[in-house]
Amino acid sequence: MLKIKLFIRGHRNQRTYRIVVAEKKSKRDGKYVEDLGYYNPETKEFKLDKAKLDMWEKNGAQQTEGVRKLLKEQLKQK
Repeated sequence: MLKIKLFIRGHRNQRTYRIVVAEKKSKRDGKYVEDLGYYNPETKEFKLDKAKLDMWEKNGAQQTEGVRKLLKEQLKQK
């Protein structure tokens, strides 16, 4: 089963996040199938390939709670 999850990058106090498609049981920072975008909480920079996101959701990938909250927050701002 595939999940759309946050992949943590950066140093302890300078976190950035990649939005990726990965196996449900894979580690938080483990291997992933495809990279969909990124989010930087310091600069509030957010980029997402919506076409790829829609394609993966149609193929059965589900969003994790963190991704769901992030997308809801970002779409509300735009």
